[in-house]
Amino acid sequence: MSNLQKSARRRFGSTLAPRLIGALTLSLGLTLSACGGMPTNRGMESLKQPVVERKNYTLDLAGSPGGLSLSEQRRLSGWFEAMDLRYGDRVSIDDPGGSYAARDAVASLAARHGLLVSDEAPVTAGAVQPGAIRVVVSRSTAYVPGCPDWSAKSDVNLNNALYPNYGCAVNSNMAAMVADPEHLLKGADGSGETVVMSSSKAIDSYRKGKPTGENGLKQNTTDGGGK
Repeated sequence: MSNLQKSARRRFGSTLAPRLIGALTLSLGLTLSACGGMPTNRGMESLKQPVVERKNYTLDLAGSPGGLSLSEQRRLSGWFEAMDLRYGDRVSIDDPGGSYAARDAVASLAARHGLLVSDEAPVTAGAVQPGAIRVVVSRSTAYVPGCPDWSAKSDVNLNNALYPNYGCAVNSNMAAMVADPEHLLKGADGSGETVVMSSSKAIDSYRKGKPTGENGLKQNTTDGGGK
């Protein structure tokens, strides 16, 4: 017999002691279960943040001193279509020979999808065979791992902390809607050439506009309006 049972029997008698011990055990169990899954993030930053992953897709083409043959250009064009080339993708060329004609051919096909060819190609598996060039398409995706997270099921929040699911909706929607996932890591670099002209266009139009009262106020009369 435990000390708790002996103390309860001496104070409340043999009849009430088991009931009291059971009630205390149940109360202790409910208290411990309420503390289970209690949130612990006491900061204001959500624990679930977007993760950006990049994958490289490659296609080796037969090159020539004159660039790419018509059949190889068709292969590359069909590959771009199958890849659904779009904004946010990076197109680069791994060409040991450094053929300008081949680069121009790839750049012309990539321009049909509104993309430019990057200056540097990422490191890919395998070496490029002599006389061949490798076209690399780098595609990034963003997602928020671990969302949704309903692991903290306790209504008791003694830590005054944020729940694990905090921020999942906003961050997941942002990761799904951003056109270029890499902008979550670093914003786009603007050239500043046309942006300034576009932003000041409305201001110039406002300044060049004539005042509304320059030609005098329009005279209106209500005489004979109903006739």
